[in-house]
Amino acid sequence: MNKFLFSVICAVLYSSLVVAIPVGDMYASTSVAQAASTTTATTTSDVAAPSPTVPYASDDPNYWLWNETTTTDPQPERDSLGANILGPQNVPIDKQNPDILAPPTTDQGTVGNAKWPFSLSKIQLNTGGWVRQQNVQQMPIATAMAGVNMRLESGAIRELHWHQTAEWAYVLSGSTQISSVDQLGRNYVATVRQGDLWYFPPGIPHSLQATNDSSEGTEFLLIFPDGTFNDDDTLLLTDWLAHTPKEVIAKNFQDNVADWDDIPGSQLYIFPGVPPPDNQQPPTSPVGEVPLPFSYAFSQVTPTQYSGGTVKIADSTTFNISTQIAVAEITVQPGAMREMHWHPTQNEWGFFLEGTARVTLFAGSAIAQTFDYQPGDISYIPTGYGHYVENTGNTTLKFLEIFNTDVFQDVSLAQWLALTPPALVRQHLQLSNATIAGFNRTKGVVVGGSRASTISS
Repeated sequence: MNKFLFSVICAVLYSSLVVAIPVGDMYASTSVAQAASTTTATTTSDVAAPSPTVPYASDDPNYWLWNETTTTDPQPERDSLGANILGPQNVPIDKQNPDILAPPTTDQGTVGNAKWPFSLSKIQLNTGGWVRQQNVQQMPIATAMAGVNMRLESGAIRELHWHQTAEWAYVLSGSTQISSVDQLGRNYVATVRQGDLWYFPPGIPHSLQATNDSSEGTEFLLIFPDGTFNDDDTLLLTDWLAHTPKEVIAKNFQDNVADWDDIPGSQLYIFPGVPPPDNQQPPTSPVGEVPLPFSYAFSQVTPTQYSGGTVKIADSTTFNISTQIAVAEITVQPGAMREMHWHPTQNEWGFFLEGTARVTLFAGSAIAQTFDYQPGDISYIPTGYGHYVENTGNTTLKFLEIFNTDVFQDVSLAQWLALTPPALVRQHLQLSNATIAGFNRTKGVVVGGSRASTISS
């Protein structure tokens, strides 16, 4: 009984003591006690690095497993993962897409198809040339822009027409003579050569004709800032007149109906013609020529050199009339890459001209997918998606980044971290001060590099 009374008295005294101590003093007392118990450890060594809140990123190698120079049998195998294909296999396509067949282990989920080879677009054949296109029907992810690839034999004409959207072009081969008249009656004629650009605002009528600067004529890439654009919906001169009573046409032009007896009964679209002289002059307009040229000598722009390649840009700050489309023409040396970056407000429509590449798209929410590209392929990267472009071949990679915007913009991952307080970066990534201090405070854009080859011939 005495033991029981003693226990009760002790409990009452202890609870009274706890109530009497302020909460802050309790925490302070605890902190002091903990500090006292660790004094010896902290005075003899640095504070230990914190344990990771998530597992460390994998060190597994994730190089591309083959490219156009190797004889590797393409199979869906990466280290111990996967197994070979036992059924039918389209080997040529699998050889072009190592990161689809055997994805890097850093890939997760899917972003949708961000690759479309123009070779898979149906070609419309015409007398004098051909045309093929890509829009959301072929590439549903590409909602902001559509592309058209057109070829004209020497002298051939893409007939007088206009669009409800703007038209931007990059000449791939030969030279093209363009003509146009704007809404105020000001006209323009120019010969646009390989690597040069043209741009027509929405609704401005124009024509395109191959010169004989090359016996092969010309080929060019057209971009329209609308993913649903269809070149079949173009408004054509001959198509309009073929569907207008000739009496109305004669009244409009104040002449005789007989003068219009031989107009085409349907659209011409592309047709043979006589090659124009390079110095072709338009009729004199009473209001003069357009104040802002519809063409731009992009091929004459000196590119900016970076450690891994070159870049040159054309947007409305240099090609003033081009208010809806901007472009960067980029070269990447073997072993180098277009640095990790994103575009804050623009979708990117890409076109590969030379070499081979791989691109990983990071969409957030742990979703990332890698694609491989060859010449003639189209890429598409939605606004804000992180990405890089790596040269996977042994020759120079050359490609276009095209945007539906007036001014080119990008955000560099390396520059962002270099200009962020180092302590903040260190706490995120567990990097050393020396590593962070080495980050480039200016954009690397195209960065050089090398790697130990894992590809065997």
